[in-house]
Amino acid sequence: MTRIGWIGTGLMGAPMAANLLRAGHAVMVWNRTRSKAQPLLDHGALWAASPAELAGWSEVVMASLTDAQALDEALFGSGAHAAMLPGTLVIDFSSITPDRAREHARRLAQSGIDHLDAPVSGGTRGAAGASLAIMVGGTAETFARARPLLSVLGRPTHVGASGAGQIAKLANQVIVAVTIGAVAEALTLAARAGADPAAVRSALAGGFADSRILQEHGARMLADDVVPGGTVRNQVKDLDAATGLARACGLELPLLQASRSQFLTLKERLGDQLDHSAIYRMLMRTPPTPPADATQPG
Repeated sequence: MTRIGWIGTGLMGAPMAANLLRAGHAVMVWNRTRSKAQPLLDHGALWAASPAELAGWSEVVMASLTDAQALDEALFGSGAHAAMLPGTLVIDFSSITPDRAREHARRLAQSGIDHLDAPVSGGTRGAAGASLAIMVGGTAETFARARPLLSVLGRPTHVGASGAGQIAKLANQVIVAVTIGAVAEALTLAARAGADPAAVRSALAGGFADSRILQEHGARMLADDVVPGGTVRNQVKDLDAATGLARACGLELPLLQASRSQFLTLKERLGDQLDHSAIYRMLMRTPPTPPADATQPG
């Protein structure tokens, strides 16, 4: 049994912490809104009055927060860092930029604290089912120490030094964003051209165009289910970070830029709190443009 402190009990964090509880670990939780942690408390988790209290109790501190600002405040602005004992391990599941992850690792190492950046993919379903893809940056020795705990949550893969986990996550998010856009556009084309989009989706299963996004997000699109698993807000945040990383590498990535533009339009029209599959809702609500020849005089 490991004493695990969990910071952030949102859409992803809560089911991940629950899996660690079910595996028999002692889990202490902190969240800005206590009510969001109540289901975990009802199943045996301990409540921390502050991140500092949590950090002083824990052998391993895990965080799943919205962005780097929230993570900086929880780890360094709240007294948590100062409360950690040497030898503590920090595992960050948040999606932030690689340079911020490296900076966190550097600051923690000065106090004898190990760090892994370990962003995940698989959405809320993967978090609940302990089937997340976990992309881990840090030393091989620290990864080996953390692997038994990470395996409770999904499939961990060590991808390199500090920051490499975040690089892998940005690559993941480019693929996710472009593919969600492609699926939404394909189903919109099918519907507007006169085919049954649900039947088209079924027909594509098993072919080269099939994917988990076609199956899972395609089903959400057709059901107009935009309850967030992955939000538009987070998708835009990650595409902004990917754009910055590409620029730093001297890369021009046209599909990334087109996808980012599409999600920014979605954010403007429907807001940023819907599921990122809401691109289909936006496309289907956009009035079709008359064909060019239809506007020409007879």
